[in-house]
Parts: sequence; C-alpha cells; structure tokens
Amino acid sequence: MDLEEEAYNIVRRHKDGVFQNVIWKELDIDSRKCSRIIKKLLDKDLIIREVGVSNGARTYLLKAKEEVKEKYDLLLSREMFSACTGCTCDCEPEYCGRLSEWIGNLMIEGNEKSEETEETEENEENIEDQEESEEEI
Repeated sequence: MDLEEEAYNIVRRHKDGVFQNVIWKELDIDSRKCSRIIKKLLDKDLIIREVGVSNGARTYLLKAKEEVKEKYDLLLSREMFSACTGCTCDCEPEYCGRLSEWIGNLMIEGNEKSEETEETEENEENIEDQEESEEEI
C-alpha cells in the first residue's frame, strides 16, 4: 500500500476527522511530504480540509467525503445479491440453501467489520497515548 492510500485510510477511520499533523506522525513522514499527499487526496475529491488548531498549533482537520451508497448495495453480501430478490421458487426460508448462504455471508461481513473497528479503536488509543506522552515531554 502506498502512502497516499495509507493516509486516506487514516482519514476514513476517524469519522469525526483527524488533524493533518496526526497523519504525518503516524506515517512517519515530514509535514511537507504529508501536505503533498493531502493535496493529491483533495484533488481526487476524496477528502475535505478545514482549518483547525491542535495543541496550540495551526493545522488542518481532514474528513473523508461520505461515500454515496447505491440503494441496491443493501442487497449485496460479499458480492452476492440477495437470494430472495426476484426468486420465484416456492420454498420455505428455513430450508433455502441460497438464502442460508447469503445470510452466512452477511455474518462474515459483520465479523470482519467488527474486527476492523476493534483495530481502529486500538490504533486511536495508541495515538492518544503517544500524544499524551509527547505533551508530558
């Protein structure tokens, strides 16, 4: 994964926004390189940038633009379309193999998303701990 993707993923993980200085510290790059990466993300219209202050220093608060989900995305589960949509079979849902597979995929997706959430929360806690220890120094 290149730095641009990593920076975008950091911004997406922070739903309320993340300060630009947090990104360059987390990616272990200098602020100039981070500014160039952020400029590319802005040019691609992936993020928005607002002026902000972090620890008394002027910086930017970055937020990912909301992804517009197509309405049919709710019927997808791991690229499998809902088994019952358009189905003409006269079956009982409890015994339908296609429906069971689709529901199984939903459960797998839910587990993957909860694991991502746990990782994100752990990373955020680590960042906060690092910022607190930097402030103490």
